[in-house]
Amino acid sequence: MGSALLSQWVEGPEAITVVDPAGSEVPDGVTLVTDRAAIADQRFDLVIAAVKPQLIDDILADYTDHLAPGGYVLSIAAGYSAGRLSQLMGDAPVIRTMPNLPAAIGRGVSGICPGLHATSDHVAHAEAFMRRAGATITVDSEEKLDRVTAVAGSGPGYVFEIARAYAEAAMAQGFDEDEARDMVLGTIGGAIAMASEPAAPSLEELRNSVTSKGGTTAAGLNALNGDGGLSTRLRDTLQAAYDRAVELR
Repeated sequence: MGSALLSQWVEGPEAITVVDPAGSEVPDGVTLVTDRAAIADQRFDLVIAAVKPQLIDDILADYTDHLAPGGYVLSIAAGYSAGRLSQLMGDAPVIRTMPNLPAAIGRGVSGICPGLHATSDHVAHAEAFMRRAGATITVDSEEKLDRVTAVAGSGPGYVFEIARAYAEAAMAQGFDEDEARDMVLGTIGGAIAMASEPAAPSLEELRNSVTSKGGTTAAGLNALNGDGGLSTRLRDTLQAAYDRAVELR
């Protein structure tokens, strides 16, 4: 996820340095170092925690002295609280963010949650920084951020699975895999674009606008969710993801 976000962050005015012992490829304009010793005397207005949560205790404390006065830490690590990270880094201001995979193409949705010492300026920068990768939603508690994770963070996985099952059903109607994929993704993409128009009606109104009484769409919708099963399954999906996010925290 760090690499995906970096591809969008690099479009801004900041000078970005990445410390990566593996020496992964970075976009043009980004400074890559493989040894922290190479930045021994440098201070940064923003330190980004983009490592696995289980590695934070071993890695991030070493970066405390690299945070400039007035700077803050932005964490994309799931399951590691802002309070713990702040304490680890000498009571530094921390903002947590939970992006999702489409951030890689600038179409992500990122939850933002300020920690105890984060200022309004820190929050404003974090929001602008993350908007380069898509939309943002700022929440006032990590509990709410866990709910954003359940809805948006894990959301692309649900959408891909729905699209996969939809394409599989299309193939059962006699279409080959490429035909099914094109029809399904085109239909989903077009419907989402239509619903995203500024003056678009509600989702319920849009559904009704393509559903003639006794028609094919009505028959299909009755099979899809006539008994409320789809609605129940989606609620269960989000609850399961939220419950797991709480466990990880």
